[in-house]
Amino acid sequence: MNSTYDELLKVPLADLIKQADEERRSHHVEMDICTITNAKSGLCSEDCKFCAQSLHHSTKIDAYPLKPIKIMLDEARLAKKNGAERFCIVTSGNVLSDEDFATVAETITQLWDSVGIDADASLGRLSKERLKTLKDAGLTRYHHNIETSRNFYPSIITTHTFDERLATLKAAKEAGLEICSGGIIGLGETWEDRIDMALTLKELDVDSVPINILNPIKGTPLENAERLSPLDAIRTIAIFRIILPGKTIKIAAGRETILKDYQAMCFAAGANGMLIGGYLTMKGRPVEEDQKFIREIEELWENG
Repeated sequence: MNSTYDELLKVPLADLIKQADEERRSHHVEMDICTITNAKSGLCSEDCKFCAQSLHHSTKIDAYPLKPIKIMLDEARLAKKNGAERFCIVTSGNVLSDEDFATVAETITQLWDSVGIDADASLGRLSKERLKTLKDAGLTRYHHNIETSRNFYPSIITTHTFDERLATLKAAKEAGLEICSGGIIGLGETWEDRIDMALTLKELDVDSVPINILNPIKGTPLENAERLSPLDAIRTIAIFRIILPGKTIKIAAGRETILKDYQAMCFAAGANGMLIGGYLTMKGRPVEEDQKFIREIEELWENG
């Protein structure tokens, strides 16, 4: 393990939270709210062990082709009304067809022109040329999770490599896009894996880091995985803030089901972003509850 950060595992949690919060304050990172759309669902050829959308697993989710542009724009309008600053188009599969890619590019153009919301996309593996096309269309940020550490990655995914993921992220940066990349904790990885994942993200100089907490899905190979404890999740978030001091640390899937009443502690421990309006194949909590929660967090930050 990296000796510089190994010591963070020995720091009492209350002290670690305080250190992480001081990092957030000193870098003036503000709340970042986004909404995603599961624009193309299921039938994915990849074998990610955590994912309900893989053809390799029996999860009985709804599968459908790419949504029409009008539906995605209507979803974006609702997201903006609900307080989201970014709208992310997410598609299943590792590579989009030419037709689907063209539809997504046109949607991205209309997201800013018609809705006035920043456009993100998570479309799997893309070349620098395609990423430049999306940037020209109006894309501001590309999302592509590394999922976990390089060492643990082959235990979770075998149909594409860790280096392929890194190549897409580097291509997005070369295309002039912001990059959003994080992963999932609670897959069975060690603390060393979590720290190594954070260090990889630091080396990539990512802009936004979504942290998902595994909520085991029936029908996937991880359906019987032991759930991560809320306090271990909070320690992880604090460590990520300390390693990635000026970046957006965004709490995503698992916050309602795993963290439950501990959610507010994440924002005391350095988090400064969240997804609202649900996830890919799972619902989130009512938007009104999240809106109230966000106001309370921002008020605490202002008065703290």
